Amino acid sequence: MSTVTLKVLPFDKSIEVAEGTNLLDALIQVAPVLAEKQKADKDGSASHVFIQEGRKGLSKTTREENELLDAIVGVGSKSRLAALATVLGTENITVELLGEFSGF
Repeated sequence: MSTVTLKVLPFDKSIEVAEGTNLLDALIQVAPVLAEKQKADKDGSASHVFIQEGRKGLSKTTREENELLDAIVGVGSKSRLAALATVLGTENITVELLGEFSGF
């Protein structure tokens, strides 16, 4: 099983992540507050992140994820829902956390 480096902005922290790991589970290692936000999530937007680099290192976006993204304000071409993305282990990934998490 291969591993890749996951860099998390704005923390500028990096961790090693194994192939097959859920992206949200990996992000919680860097920002544990995400776990609490995910529990309170009603509309699926709590795990909205921007993939700055390594987009092809994640599973393809599913129909379900696209439908949830369509309902979220501020979505862009780099948007993903970390709860629905899996690390493929093919390339390093840089993720930017959004909103209130960017102020840590």
